[in-house]
Amino acid sequence: MLSRLGEMIWADWLWFPEGHGWADLTDGDGVVFPKPKDLWATVPIALCFLVIRQIFERTVATPLAALLGVSDKQRVRASPNPVLEAHFRSTSKHPTQSSIEGLSKQTGCSVRQVQRWFRRRRNQDRPSKVKKFREASWRFTFYLLAFFAGLAVLIDKPWLYDMTLMWENFPKMPLLPSQYWYYMIELGFYLSLLVSVASDVKRKDFKEQIIHHFATIFLITFSWLVNYIRGGTLIMVVHDAADYLMESAKMFNYAGWRKTCNFFFTMFAAVFIFTRLVILPFWIIHTTCVYPLTLYRPFFGYFFFNGLMFTLQILHVFWAALIVRMVIKFLPGKQDIVEDERSDKEETESEEEGEDCELRAKSKNGHMQNGHTPHNNNHQKAD
Repeated sequence: MLSRLGEMIWADWLWFPEGHGWADLTDGDGVVFPKPKDLWATVPIALCFLVIRQIFERTVATPLAALLGVSDKQRVRASPNPVLEAHFRSTSKHPTQSSIEGLSKQTGCSVRQVQRWFRRRRNQDRPSKVKKFREASWRFTFYLLAFFAGLAVLIDKPWLYDMTLMWENFPKMPLLPSQYWYYMIELGFYLSLLVSVASDVKRKDFKEQIIHHFATIFLITFSWLVNYIRGGTLIMVVHDAADYLMESAKMFNYAGWRKTCNFFFTMFAAVFIFTRLVILPFWIIHTTCVYPLTLYRPFFGYFFFNGLMFTLQILHVFWAALIVRMVIKFLPGKQDIVEDERSDKEETESEEEGEDCELRAKSKNGHMQNGHTPHNNNHQKAD
């Protein structure tokens, strides 16, 4: 039964245009084609990336952070409080005003003290600036090397300049050694990101990042299996073109180099919009979605591949909107440094004092309107 199911899933008519099939990818006469078993090589490559990353962050990224002046300010830890800790872990890290007042009565603390405790407790869980710098420097290094490696793989290939050639003699297109290693290294890196995502800095677009990683892995894997190698290499180099600029902007942001950060972020925004909102949809996706219909009748593999492409494109539009918002923030008359819209910002003591003053003002107005005077801090209430 499983054998029959496998035959149905991998049927030629599903994944290839009419008249072609898996038999076309049989090695012979010195010509090599991609094979499913080749993908197992990405597992040890991913493990190597995880080990190399740890070594890199300790021996390169940490000293570089110190050299650029990246340091963590000392955080005030929240004092031990079993009642507040239980609410923080099991109910909410951002309690409502009514919850704060209830916790105030339970603990004998003032509303202000409860509010401060939750801020300090949230700050304890936020990643340090040095940790974020190490992550950014690791990704910067890989994306920079991957981009130029991708250019080296493609620079002498005719389908870089005429993308319709990515379908020439499909699927009987020989696999080149440079394409093999480019694919294995890229896929291994994304697998390592998927493994490390649990310990990496979680941003507001965490779910979108997970979707992006899975879509990218599926896209790279599928393009390898059905020999969409030429299109796959084009897609990967387009994605790597902007990523290292974003990571460099983050690094200078954490170092407090404002003008340098804004310069690299502006470059990133321009390259991102051009590569992912112009080159990718109007050149590459057009060549994978529209051009094949002039050569073949539609088949399932065609829809599957382009479905993954459109998923990535939707995510690119989402991120482009965030990028534009960040660019607007440092236009003339705005703030003078880029802030990552996806980051969970640390709450400072000054923010605490400002919000506490606002709380007291609201509480005072509320009691005066009701004709009552507060007897102690434990019974303060805000509108």
